[in-house]
Amino acid sequence: MSLTANAFLIHGRSVEVRRWGAPGATTLVLLHEGLGCVDLWRDFPDRLADATGLPVVAWSRLGYGRSAPCPLPRPLDYLLRAARDDVAPVLDAAGIGHCVLIGHSDGASIAALYAAAGDPRVVGIALISPHYFVEPICIAAIDAARDAYITGTLRERMARYHDNVDIAFHGWNAAWRDPAFAELDLCKEARSLKIPVLQIQGTADPYGTMAQPETLAMPNVTTLALAAKHAPHLEAPEATLAAIATFVANLPQ
Repeated sequence: MSLTANAFLIHGRSVEVRRWGAPGATTLVLLHEGLGCVDLWRDFPDRLADATGLPVVAWSRLGYGRSAPCPLPRPLDYLLRAARDDVAPVLDAAGIGHCVLIGHSDGASIAALYAAAGDPRVVGIALISPHYFVEPICIAAIDAARDAYITGTLRERMARYHDNVDIAFHGWNAAWRDPAFAELDLCKEARSLKIPVLQIQGTADPYGTMAQPETLAMPNVTTLALAAKHAPHLEAPEATLAAIATFVANLPQ
């Protein structure tokens, strides 16, 4: 597929944006995880464009990838703020009309919050390893990530993909490790979703159990459990791509 790179100004700061495929009536928009960015989707966007025949757009939130830095500490409601303040300006700047949001982890939570607010451009959402509330298993994994960042090789590996690597890591890690963050509860907003929803959850995810997708047991929600950890789109790509392609093809026109 054709690939183009670009950047937009959002709130006066540069945001890294990349596109795959030719423009179409519906665009698949990727929202990355808490330590992710455009590059860390790896070959998934290109394969997604091939599998669906639709254009794909991904961007790195402020503080991630090649986007401009943002101040720390991140506010504990940063997921809500990202949904409220950042998604629409990116869709506007990219000229995106009808779209399907595809979020991973933090990006899935942001996608659910944004779609629940009712932007008519969003006709469906696919949520990979979503977080609706905080589980002890998640905090244990986040503590382990901090150890790997400080004493292991995680910082070095992340620095290949993030211009502001300490902002990317500590902005995410410190927020989740704050005791007050345990009160995170996005269930009410997620259960208000009226559009079709696909959830994909790894059964060995160290950041969340099947209790996360099970909180959205609604007629408009389809849930797929895969033998994967936290990144089914990279660890079980064929099944993930097939599920998203089928979901998108069956959306109301």
